[in-house]
Amino acid sequence: MTCRLYNGLFHGYSEPIGDEIDFALLIVALFVGQNLFHDGYCFRNILSEKINFPSLFRRWIYAFSMASMFAFVTRSGCEMSRVATILFFGMGAITLLATRRLAEHWARESLRSGEVSLNRVFLVGYEEEINAFSERYKPWSLGMDVTAAVLRNRNTIAEDLQLATATARIFQPDDVFILLPWHEVRAIEACVETFLGLPTSVHLGPDRILEKFDGATIDKVGPISSIRLVRRPLNSFEIRAKRVFDLVAASCGLLALLPLFALVALAIKLDSPGPVFFRQRRYGFNQRPFGIFKFRSMTWTKSGADLRQATRKDARVTRVGRFIRRTNIDELPQLINVLLGQMSLVGPRPHIMAHDQMLGRTISQAARRHNVKPGITGWAQAHGFRGELDTKEKVRGRVEHDLYYIDHWSLWLDVRILFLTLFSRAAYRNAY
Repeated sequence: MTCRLYNGLFHGYSEPIGDEIDFALLIVALFVGQNLFHDGYCFRNILSEKINFPSLFRRWIYAFSMASMFAFVTRSGCEMSRVATILFFGMGAITLLATRRLAEHWARESLRSGEVSLNRVFLVGYEEEINAFSERYKPWSLGMDVTAAVLRNRNTIAEDLQLATATARIFQPDDVFILLPWHEVRAIEACVETFLGLPTSVHLGPDRILEKFDGATIDKVGPISSIRLVRRPLNSFEIRAKRVFDLVAASCGLLALLPLFALVALAIKLDSPGPVFFRQRRYGFNQRPFGIFKFRSMTWTKSGADLRQATRKDARVTRVGRFIRRTNIDELPQLINVLLGQMSLVGPRPHIMAHDQMLGRTISQAARRHNVKPGITGWAQAHGFRGELDTKEKVRGRVEHDLYYIDHWSLWLDVRILFLTLFSRAAYRNAY
């Protein structure tokens, strides 16, 4: 239809739409087939972040590419102009986004109103743990039809489990959650052995320690079973791929920016006395100290004693410094650090050492920020978490965004962050 409308509006003629419909149906079949394979139409997955728009967009690109290749090889399909092809591709992507949002909204409203329940869940544990689980997770809002069996204490577990088993056979749950403190090994073993005799899946936990780690999984190496709380941030291949990307992009960036470097250096020298570059020690990968390069944006003191973080309307910031800080130009010399292998283009921003130590004392997982190389920009900066760390919300927001980046790294995410850093309004927020 896109081809037909475009030809009619801009060229004054129309072609039979049979071939166009065949081409569109092939794309739809390929796209729907991928979603069926990945359970994309499962009610539970509609609510899951695993089936998000980027993954749907990748499947749309794959379906469109495969259909186009098939049409080219077999010399079938309509003769669509380049503009009509782009319109077809773009309108399809927009339609996917709209339907995804509508489906997600409908699913959440259905769960919230109680019209839909995904599965029957049977909770077993002490009253305190069951109440805490219900308050924390609100399982009914996740589509769970919940029934609970309360264990009175350690001494009555055998008796209580007999009653719980009889209740569970009547309720016929899809899942059983054993909500006992993990140190009560014997009580947990008794519960597991009891509910293994029911046609249901049995879950242990969740324990509070797991709430801190989104990617916790069970690993098995031979006879050794363990719960992996966090994965190694990058494997060997990913480290090499990221390094190659950094070297190529940083080299091209330095060559392209040499005229700008010269202009900024001249402006700094004319504006105030002192060197062009400012170098300061920061913690890098695995907390190894290194010297970070920046264009000098403040008045210069030979002793370097005044190392406190810049604040809004800081009197130390020069006229040129205020401009290059607001536009992020002061960070560009860190391309040298990237070439030296001390930094990456994208990663958690390296704080001054005093702030690193402060974060380590206030946020338990803040040290994980050093499990990858620091970056010129990062996921936190792309979302406006930069500048002065004067509130707990800013500190927590920055750390949470940095940890998200570490746990979800990909080259595509690096490219996306670089794009947001250059073109999003949030990336320039709190720049001073």
